[in-house]
Amino acid sequence: MAQRVLTGITTTGTLHLGNYVGAIRPAVAASKAAGVESFFFMADFHALIKCDDPARIAHSSRTIAATWLAAGLDPERVTFYRQSDIPEIPELCWLLTCVTAKGQMNRAHAYKAAVDAATAAGEEPDAHVSMGLFSYPVLMAADILMFNAHKVPVGKDQVQHIEMTRDIAQRFNHLFGAGREFFVLPEAVVDAEMELLPGLDGRKMSKSYDNVIPLFEGGAQALKDAVARIVTDSRLPGEPKEPEGQALVQIYDAFATPEQRAAFRAALRGGLAWGEAKQQLVALIDSHIGPMRARYAELMAHPEQLEAILQAGAAKARALAAPLLQQLRAAVGLRPYTAAASHTAAKAEKAAQPVFKQYREADGKFYFKLLSAGGELLLQSQAFEQGRDAGQWVARLKREGAAALAEAPVQREADEAAISAALAAFQDD
Repeated sequence: MAQRVLTGITTTGTLHLGNYVGAIRPAVAASKAAGVESFFFMADFHALIKCDDPARIAHSSRTIAATWLAAGLDPERVTFYRQSDIPEIPELCWLLTCVTAKGQMNRAHAYKAAVDAATAAGEEPDAHVSMGLFSYPVLMAADILMFNAHKVPVGKDQVQHIEMTRDIAQRFNHLFGAGREFFVLPEAVVDAEMELLPGLDGRKMSKSYDNVIPLFEGGAQALKDAVARIVTDSRLPGEPKEPEGQALVQIYDAFATPEQRAAFRAALRGGLAWGEAKQQLVALIDSHIGPMRARYAELMAHPEQLEAILQAGAAKARALAAPLLQQLRAAVGLRPYTAAASHTAAKAEKAAQPVFKQYREADGKFYFKLLSAGGELLLQSQAFEQGRDAGQWVARLKREGAAALAEAPVQREADEAAISAALAAFQDD
């Protein structure tokens, strides 16, 4: 099975040059890799948590969709959709909400930050906390688990949400799986080498610092105006300049070849004026994003093209989401009355097989056990700090059978013959 990678983009703003270099460009490149099945979506449900301006959300969704497509995202190769076009996601969110502990949500960083800010201001702790903000990690879990993504690229501040998603998935599998794992346990992918572009003032490029270079908005003139505002030192034309540590040079590097970088540094050390250096930077950036800007303008001028692409993406996404949701509905008991007899028979047939169960105890640690077809405990694992470690051992025991027992961190609760026979059943499957 291909590795599924899922990326969500919250629709509350417009994307700038730093977003392109740090996130869009590498994500588009990664989506073209062999053996990867990529999912990209406009997280407009999430936007409602942060913004109550309908016009802003609608405009942001449209500009971000156009930006990703203009930057080279291929909707034929990836699944590209708007979150609100997949009704299965909020329904899954509710199913997951019903198995998620409030105490777990109390520990979410965003919620704790909102409480701390309100308390520091002398207000009630939950003064600015909506249920959307409080339950945000569950909706994020639904986004990920709906398509059983294996990997989710996130910033360091989002790693906790992926761990929560894993916990929620394990809880659901344990309660309703009856030996079946409905959900893959996703892994966070944090790119430690992600290129962070400096802004006009040398700090990280961010709208909160008002130091961004627009990607497409405002056209070529907006790019030129922004670059002109990049802070440099006071050395005059003709004076040698030290390129290292200059924001202008770092931005140049993000688009230049090694040969261009070397030549640019040599020119600065030879006395190139900062004004001329900025003109060269504008020309270099425009050589990369100029053609993209034209495609962006075309998409923005023809919203029907954007809508058609997103609707086609939604159809691809729902073709995967709808069957899984039907299985999940049946698993929790939301099924036609006429299905009761067939479900009972299927459950009895399933119960006649040995089963591994993974779970989390009150001590916060993870465990697994192997039960025989009759429910007898055969193996009991030791405690694991991470759920993924328990899952990896389950996978190995299923794959290798009794051959893995010598190294497995388990306690045998039955004779070797019974254990070996149970493990052999997984290999037969």
